[in-house]
Amino acid sequence: MDIFDYMRANSMKKESPLAARMRPTTLDEIVGQQHIVGKDKMLYRAIKADKLSSIILYGPPGTGKTTIAKVIANTTKAEFVQLNATIAGKKDMEGVVESAKNNRGMYQKKTILFIDEIHRFNKGQQDYLLPFVEDGTVILIGATTENPYFEVNGALISRSIIFELKSLTKEESKQLIMRALTDNDKGLGSYGAVIDDDALDFLADVSNGDARSALNALELAVMTTEKSEDGKIHIDIDVASECIQRRVVRYDKDGDNHYDTISAFIKSLRGSDPDAAVFYLAKMLDAGEDIKFIARRMMIAASEDVGNADPEALQVAVAASLAVERIGMPEARIILSQAATYIATAPKSNASYIAIDEALRTVKEVDRVTIPSHLQDAHYKSAEKLGHGVGYKYAHDYPNHYVKQQYLPYELNGKEFYSPTGMGYEKKIREHMKKIRSEAEPDTVRSSEAARLRDRPRKD
Repeated sequence: MDIFDYMRANSMKKESPLAARMRPTTLDEIVGQQHIVGKDKMLYRAIKADKLSSIILYGPPGTGKTTIAKVIANTTKAEFVQLNATIAGKKDMEGVVESAKNNRGMYQKKTILFIDEIHRFNKGQQDYLLPFVEDGTVILIGATTENPYFEVNGALISRSIIFELKSLTKEESKQLIMRALTDNDKGLGSYGAVIDDDALDFLADVSNGDARSALNALELAVMTTEKSEDGKIHIDIDVASECIQRRVVRYDKDGDNHYDTISAFIKSLRGSDPDAAVFYLAKMLDAGEDIKFIARRMMIAASEDVGNADPEALQVAVAASLAVERIGMPEARIILSQAATYIATAPKSNASYIAIDEALRTVKEVDRVTIPSHLQDAHYKSAEKLGHGVGYKYAHDYPNHYVKQQYLPYELNGKEFYSPTGMGYEKKIREHMKKIRSEAEPDTVRSSEAARLRDRPRKD
């Protein structure tokens, strides 16, 4: 490094954004992600012992993927090289591999290659790394905001350990903000800034677990606010909302308003009011509610309140959940709106919900039930001697693919759990069940071909 490189590095260290300056340099400084970097966890032990194998760090922005990589760089004795997949190409990787081979051959020194945004590499670029990861020429650390099982070469995944990072909790975000505000060396401590409790809560809340977003807003607040008469910079709720460009909404994600709003949303879906449902959805989105949380609640509503009256409601809700996780805001609002309006306008039935709860109550109340012997497994040795499977009637051998026989335990004979309503598709289900039961002929085999299939070795 010449004098110019040194001066440039020194200048960047002082002038880089707060989020970069506050990046932890040791494992113990990391806030959050204790499920993977806690002191008793495998990744923590591997980093401490400098025995790291190839890994892929996967999680939302601002959760610490690059931070963990930088901590590894500060801890390891191996050569540490960083590439960003948005600008690097195969030629860059060839240079790293060549250098890694030399380090290994001449100095018995390992090389760790950190690739940020690894999902941006195409299949050919990812394939190039395979043999060198396989033989240990390089130890790969990949970082991605996308699901690696969709975006990263399966062969690379099979040679790596996947670690999923979680969004920071509100308390963890508050801890980071206060650390940055009071740190005299790397943070904003020299500015003498103080932050009101409600402003701290607000910044931690609307940053939605993204440490970079929270620290960027804090830095902007401190740098653009005049000192008060007491000589301090006061960060209040109005300053905080301006710096993160989010209006203060009377909505606390940990308080009553959070539960009241999601309750109103679900009840509007159940009550078939799409207008109210969309309004409460907008209220939650505007307040920064977790879109995955909203999607999860809609999946529950699609099954609990729509059920088999419109079986496609659950498909829509599940598809919406997967889509919003991959796309994110602001486009996710459209997907959530589509799912919410579909569920709200779908015919309603809670018959499946009632069925499982009644069945669970029955399981708890009945001390012992016996599975009818003809339904028991007939494929193990001595099953026939015990009478297991004997007398079982293969439903496909009979008209309408239905035959009357005892399915429930005899102790529960005649018990009904699922009672289809007359709503939507459940009306067809009810009519279909009524038809096949009324037309059932227990001893009439449908055809000789059906009889042949009936005698196949496996029929359960």
